[in-house]
Parts: sequence; C-alpha cells; structure tokens
Amino acid sequence: MTEATAAPWISVLVVEDDPVAAAAHTLYVEREPGFHAAGTVHSCADALRFLDRARAAGRPVDLTLLDLYLPDGHGLQFCRSLRAAGHTTDVIAVTSARDLAMVRQAVSAGVVQYLLKPFSAAALHDRLERYARYRDSLGRTGEATGQDEVDQAFALLRTPERSSLPKGLSAPTLDAVASVLRETATGLSAAAAGAAAGVSRITARRYLEHLVDTGRAVREPQYGSVGRPELCYRWKGGGAAPGRRG
Repeated sequence: MTEATAAPWISVLVVEDDPVAAAAHTLYVEREPGFHAAGTVHSCADALRFLDRARAAGRPVDLTLLDLYLPDGHGLQFCRSLRAAGHTTDVIAVTSARDLAMVRQAVSAGVVQYLLKPFSAAALHDRLERYARYRDSLGRTGEATGQDEVDQAFALLRTPERSSLPKGLSAPTLDAVASVLRETATGLSAAAAGAAAGVSRITARRYLEHLVDTGRAVREPQYGSVGRPELCYRWKGGGAAPGRRG
C-alpha cells in the first residue's frame, strides 16, 4: 500500500488488486489536472483503513476508483459498507464486469460512473473531467434555482452516447452483434454473425473486430476440409455470459 501527502485538489484513492493496473490508474490520475492520487491499495480492508485514517486526519478522500473484484470481497458490498460507516467518498467503478444486473446494482450502491476495462487514458480523462465539472456545479451552498440546474449537474456525469465507439460504428448494432456472439459457445464466422444479427458479413466483421480489439472476443482460424481456414469469432471465455473477472 502506498500513501501520499494531502492534496489541495480532488483527492483520489485507487483500489485495484492487479499491481500493474493499479500503477497505471494511479499514473492516469496524477496526470489529470486538478486531481491527486491520495493513495493506492489492493483490497477492501486496506481501502477502508485508508479512508478511516484520511477522515480522522481531516483529509477525507473525494473519489475512489474501485475495482469490483477484490481478493477479500466484492466492490459493491464494499460500497455499502462505506456508506454504513459514514464515508462520503464518491465511487467510479473500474471493472470488466459487463453484466447489466451488475450495472443496476452499482447504481443502487451509489456508484456515480461505471468504466469498463480495458479502457484508454483518454476514457478515464473524460470521466474525471466530467466528475470535476459535476463537483464544481454542486460546490456552492444554498438552493438550486430549479429543475434545470439539478438536471444539468447530473448530466455532467453522463458520457454522450457512442462517444467511445470508432467512427462509423453504432451502439445498437454493436449490441446486436455482441448478443449473437455471447449466445454461441462455439463461435461464429462473420457471415454467420451477420445473418443472425441482420447485417451484412462486412458490417458484422467490423463489429467483431472491434469486440476483439476491446478484449471482449477472440479471433481464431477455423479449418475445414478444403480451402483456406475461415476466421471464427468467439466471446471471450465462451458460453452465453460475459467474463466475471476484474
């Protein structure tokens, strides 16, 4: 566990069990204007101890970047424990868990943003920048002037639809292709995926390659009796459900 001195800006605790990922996330935070990495820990227990000490010292942590799968507990249960202990740190979940039920649970546990692994420094920059604007919008005292002001504050936390997709790709089509692939344990060719999703083979291949690039699918040659092998795409881990790690 590492700990730094207090910061005059938005303080961030990185909670991540993978040492390489933890170091990368901490570096991203340190490079973000207006933010300071207050500490880096690798378990729920260490995170709670860090937050307790920071609060006792009069330097409560503003924001926690939280991996959901930790060696001594689940991140969402940890969120609930934080609230029960009176901690007010906001939480951005940083995880590979794509289960929509998990996303709903994260919202109910008070997670303000949900960032999927693998992600780029630019993606985290966007979330942190939005979080800073959100805090700034609610930083003053007094009452909101009306519903518009409240709506604007919450909207600052939301990323515009499809902002993380490459040009020319649409979220609905990506969802359709990903759904088809998840439901097939043995994998599919671009032609088969396209037929099942209602798009052309060329279009399906673009989306399948995007799923490979983002770590959600794997590409494998499938050998037949004659001719060149055909590329087969399979949801990473196989089966109908996304991977549960991270």
